Amino acid sequence: MRLIRLLIAILFLAVGLIVGALNPQPVGLDLGVATLHATLGVTVLIALLVGVIAGGLVLMASVVLPLRRRLRLAKKPVPANARTANPTSADTASTDITAEGI
Repeated sequence: MRLIRLLIAILFLAVGLIVGALNPQPVGLDLGVATLHATLGVTVLIALLVGVIAGGLVLMASVVLPLRRRLRLAKKPVPANARTANPTSADTASTDITAEGI
């Protein structure tokens, strides 16, 4: 698995170098408060990198953090007074449905 990841990383690095080499035109990017000057290839690669980072942050905020919170809450021990000695039929039925779903 590590070899595959390394090969994919090298492939994307090579594609990035090719894109940068094939687009040497100078470009000025006006940010409102400043203007950045770079080649078109570098500008495209930076825009792609910013997009990947922004997408990763959105994914982390919307999926990873809530799942970590649910996992942390699920790992907390249940207090002794919250446990019932005799489960009701509704509790047993929900357990049976869960067991069948697996």
